[in-house]
Amino acid sequence: MVTHPLSSSLSSHDKDLDKRLAQLGAAVIETEASAVAALRARIDGNFAAACKYMLACTARIVVLGMGKSGHIGGKIAATLASTGTPAFFVHPGEASHGDLGMITEKDVVLALSNSGETAEICTILPLIKRLGVPLIALTGQPQSTLGRAADVHIDISVEKEACPLGLAPTASSTATLAMGDALAIALLEARGFTAEDFARSHPGGRLGRRLLLRISDIMHRGKDIPAVTEDVLLSRALLEMTRKGLGMTAVVNVQNQVVGIFTDGDLRRALDRGIDVHATPIAAIMTTHCKTLGPDHLAAEALQIMQRHRINALLVVDHTQHLIGALNMHDLLRAGVL
Repeated sequence: MVTHPLSSSLSSHDKDLDKRLAQLGAAVIETEASAVAALRARIDGNFAAACKYMLACTARIVVLGMGKSGHIGGKIAATLASTGTPAFFVHPGEASHGDLGMITEKDVVLALSNSGETAEICTILPLIKRLGVPLIALTGQPQSTLGRAADVHIDISVEKEACPLGLAPTASSTATLAMGDALAIALLEARGFTAEDFARSHPGGRLGRRLLLRISDIMHRGKDIPAVTEDVLLSRALLEMTRKGLGMTAVVNVQNQVVGIFTDGDLRRALDRGIDVHATPIAAIMTTHCKTLGPDHLAAEALQIMQRHRINALLVVDHTQHLIGALNMHDLLRAGVL
């Protein structure tokens, strides 16, 4: 094996380098944590006023920001939009070239600038003011051009950046993001935004499936439901289980009401006892008082019941206990609930 000429020299310094890198990383975390902690004292009347403007908004929150503030602004807009406050991001540079038309008189503008002197934002301030829309500013300089022009100013100043040169936005961008999250979550609570509301904004994700998918969406129906009447023999029930492939069969009375269930587990226990499958009535060995759910329950509830009672299938019934569907753990897995 060929040894790289730098390997020996690097290995001798590895421990010192690892220690130094860890120290540098820890210093950044401590600096940014302190910056965020300092925001606690600034959740005051100005914060409440900003929230009230956004709660009263009948259109959208338009977020502005350049550079790193622009990236943070995009995330804040996305968080607002996904938590019940319609919002979108507008690039201030593009706003001067036509995108300002995206802002209407019913909107609220949320402008981000650590210095409060970002040229692209200051250029469009007179036009924003002319529209008469509420302007909320997050800056580190209350007396800056943007700070003075704002209807509400929230101070996101930091003692120092985590960058040793004091140049790269680090602690300041983290503080801006944290304040944006504080605004979004305060609005979420004030609106009474629910987990189901959140899922409607995230229908493609696992959370959306867990919170929106109902049993009726995934259950087997009609001829696909394994079911036998309570007067048949075990051998007939086994044929039904095999044909339908759900690892169980419902047992119903002549009115199609559920009186029990027979599963693979019940079969193993029956065979252990030496039961004759051709002579034993299903009613003699079925599980009575089985777990059932209505079709409007969430699929996630079915999963919880299966896990809690260590079962792999459920029968779906209406309010009079008539059998209308069936599902098993594999159905939940295919639907992405598991």
